[in-house]
Amino acid sequence: MVTVPRLVIAAPASGSGKTTVATGLMAAFAERGLAVSPHKVGPDYIDPGYHSLATGRAGRNLDAYMCGPELVAPLFAHGARGCDLAIVEGVMGLYDGASGRGELASTAHVAKLLQAPVVLVVDASSQSRSVAALVHGFASWDPQVRISGVILNKVGSDRHEMLLREALEESGVPVMGVLRRAEQVATPSRHLGLVPVAERRGDAVAAVAAMGAQVRSGCDLDALMALARSAPRTPAASGAWDPAGAVREAGGGRDADGEGGPERLDGGPGGPDRGRPVVAVAGGPAFTFSYAEHSELLTAAGADVVTFDPLRDEALPEGTRGLVIGGGFPEVYAPELSANEPLRKAVADLAAAGAPLAAECAGLLYLSRSLDGLPMCGVLDADGRMSKRLTLGYREAVALTDSPLAAVGTRLRGHEFHRTVLEPGAGASPAWGMHLPERRVEGFVQQGVHASYLHTHWASAPGVARRFVERAAG
Repeated sequence: MVTVPRLVIAAPASGSGKTTVATGLMAAFAERGLAVSPHKVGPDYIDPGYHSLATGRAGRNLDAYMCGPELVAPLFAHGARGCDLAIVEGVMGLYDGASGRGELASTAHVAKLLQAPVVLVVDASSQSRSVAALVHGFASWDPQVRISGVILNKVGSDRHEMLLREALEESGVPVMGVLRRAEQVATPSRHLGLVPVAERRGDAVAAVAAMGAQVRSGCDLDALMALARSAPRTPAASGAWDPAGAVREAGGGRDADGEGGPERLDGGPGGPDRGRPVVAVAGGPAFTFSYAEHSELLTAAGADVVTFDPLRDEALPEGTRGLVIGGGFPEVYAPELSANEPLRKAVADLAAAGAPLAAECAGLLYLSRSLDGLPMCGVLDADGRMSKRLTLGYREAVALTDSPLAAVGTRLRGHEFHRTVLEPGAGASPAWGMHLPERRVEGFVQQGVHASYLHTHWASAPGVARRFVERAAG
């Protein structure tokens, strides 16, 4: 049963202030001594970093497209286990979902799956009485979406606030907060959105503190907590998601220990176990895009997961027998990554030895021959460069080549999000055949390497982790 008090923070459109409000609420409630579980609708990797900073817990994604609607409540319950409150930040506008798929993967869809009350964040900077019509329209569009409160953002003055409140009295949706314009809570952006926490930790800490202070002074936290507690108990078909159970159901796992709780992200306090293969996972400022469930699944499948930073570490973790390199911003750090020749050689040597390497997006570029003219690992005969064109969207894919991740014919849903181009875009043995938005082949499979632009969520296919660890165990 999903019993934790919960709120979904939504908005009529992107840019309304969802991240400020959601992160600020997380920080404000955490300051009260509550254990707050942070969640983000959709495939976003960056916002969960700020959520984690605010709460001290792993930020988790709820993606009904990549994981399927049936896993949303179990994944939520897994992340929220033992917490006093869960806050879910929405994506885009409340009713915006996967293109051409109706409500699928929208904030409204996830709110319904969790039976969670919704608080609508409205950018009120250029309106007064019209705000009531906007809120009424959103609240009445889908009767199954319970819009139970409004937080007014970017309010200009006391008089402006008075006009907004008077208008909203007619809507029947209570105002639970009013936030004035505040520069100190702004977070810098670049070509793929906000700058990740790992790249600006000191400034990010200050920004999250400012968000918490603004929300604490402008919102009725007691009313919001009461609203969160009004959420009904919701049956999850199979209870909370469990990484060890998921691996077992996928066909076993090597030395799965049945633990793998929501905050267990490494090999445990005792350090690496000699009987378990070490799987190195790239981290640090250049590689910040990852889902917490991936490391949990690798651990449950029998691996000791060790994080390293390709910007600083000149060697892979001792005993590495498998390597996972997720997404991030290698283009921003290309000179530093290129200058770390010892690590580039270690990665190339690991690939040449036939060890399993799984690389997504940034990892794909790191394994390439060059990025913007600078030498990379040279594992792939391809060259990457920055592009003005944003490639963004959900994808349906089928594995075209047997690899450490998937057998031929395996179908997965994923997501692309990059402003780079790799030439060629596929090797002699492509990783995926794409079906959306157009048919094409993409990625590389060679020896133990699986490299692709496609981001995937392994909770939807835990056999990926099992297969990878079995290959690492050799």
